[in-house]
Amino acid sequence: MGKYQSIYLLNGRDEAVRRFHPWIFSGAIKRAEKGIKEGDWVEIFSEEEKYLASGYALPGSITVKICSFSRVDPDQTWWNAKLQQAFALRCAAGLTDNPITNCYRLVFSEGDLLPGLIIDFYNGTAVIQTHAAFMHDAKLMITEALKNLYGENLKAVFDKSADTMSRNTDIEVVDSYLFGQSGTEEIVENSLHFKANWEDGQKTGFFLDQRENRKLLQQYAKGRKVLNTFCYTGGFSIYALSAGATLVHSVDSSAKAIAGVETNVLLNGLNDGRHQAFTIDAKRYLEEMEETYDLIILDPPAFAKHMDSRHKAIKGYTKLNKQAFEKIAPGGILFTFSCSQVVDRQQFYSAVMAAAIESGREVKVLHQLTQPADHPINIFHAEGQYLKGLVLMVY
Repeated sequence: MGKYQSIYLLNGRDEAVRRFHPWIFSGAIKRAEKGIKEGDWVEIFSEEEKYLASGYALPGSITVKICSFSRVDPDQTWWNAKLQQAFALRCAAGLTDNPITNCYRLVFSEGDLLPGLIIDFYNGTAVIQTHAAFMHDAKLMITEALKNLYGENLKAVFDKSADTMSRNTDIEVVDSYLFGQSGTEEIVENSLHFKANWEDGQKTGFFLDQRENRKLLQQYAKGRKVLNTFCYTGGFSIYALSAGATLVHSVDSSAKAIAGVETNVLLNGLNDGRHQAFTIDAKRYLEEMEETYDLIILDPPAFAKHMDSRHKAIKGYTKLNKQAFEKIAPGGILFTFSCSQVVDRQQFYSAVMAAAIESGREVKVLHQLTQPADHPINIFHAEGQYLKGLVLMVY
C-alpha cells in the first residue's frame, strides 16, 4: 500500500463521511499535511487518527471527493476492478448484451463512486468526460481498463473533456482520441437508430438518460399532434413518429441540433411528411405558436447549475410550464422535465403545480419520472438524483 498524504477531520464534523457521503467540505478539516495539491490522492482520518476514506484533493469548498471507504492504491488493478464493477451493474440492468440497444452510460460519477468521471459507451466507442484533475491524470489508466474490460469490442476511446475541464480546473485539454480512431457513429436505442456525435455534439454526443422516458412516450404518442421543445437531435421526436403520431414538430435554437434531427428522421425512414423542424428559441415558439398540440415535451437544459441561481430557475420552470398548460389541447399529455441538480424533486413538482394553478387548467399526474439504471443514484449521495420528470394529463 502506497504512502499518501493525510487529512484529519474535526470531531463532530466527520459524521457525513461515516455515513458514506462522498464529499468532504473545507469546514470539516482540522489539519492537512503540507504540500497537498489539486488532484493528489489523499487519505482521510478522524481527529483520533482512525482511517475513514480515500479520495482526491480539490480546491474550493469541496476539498476532497471520496472514491473508496477502504485503503487502496489507485493503480491499474484498482481501475480495472472499478470499471468491472460498473460494467456488472449495467449487465444486471440488461444493457450490455442487448439486441435492441447498444449504447449506455458505463460510469456515472458519484453513482459509481468515481466522482468527476463520466464514461458513455456507444456501439464500441467509449467517450470519457473528466471534471477533475485526478481523473484527467488517470486517463491512460482508464483507457487501459476499458481495453481490459471490452477487449476486441472496444473500437475507440474519445476524450470529451475540454469543456468540463476548462470550467472546473485551470488545465487545458483538447478533445481527442486516446485509443483507436472513429467518427460519428450510428447507435441503436430500443430498435431506433441515431447518430451520436461525440466529436462536436453536446455533452458526450447523445442524451442517454432519457432512454426509458422516450420509450414511455410511445404509449401516448399514437394519433397525437406532438411538439418536442429543446429537442436537440430529436430523440423524443423519433420515438413519437415511430409510435404513430400524426404530426411531430421539433424545436431547438441550434441549427446544428436541427440538422441532427433531420438526419435521425431519415435514418429511421420516417420522412413521410409528418415531421417538421424549426430553428427557434423554444420559449419564443411556445409564446407565438398558433398550432394546437395534444402532446408537448418540455426538456430544457439545466436552468440552474449553482444554489445561488435556484430561485430564478424555479420561477423559470413555472413560467415555461404555464405556457405549455395554456396552449395544450384539452385532454393533452405533457411530458415535463428538469435536469437541474440543485432543484430537487419536490421543488420541481411545486413549480409545475404553481404553473397549473396560474393556468387554471385541471391537471392529473400520470407518472413521476427519473433517470435510468445506468445513471445510478448512490443512496448516500442524494445529490446524484438530478433528472426529474412528470407526465401530466391536462383538461
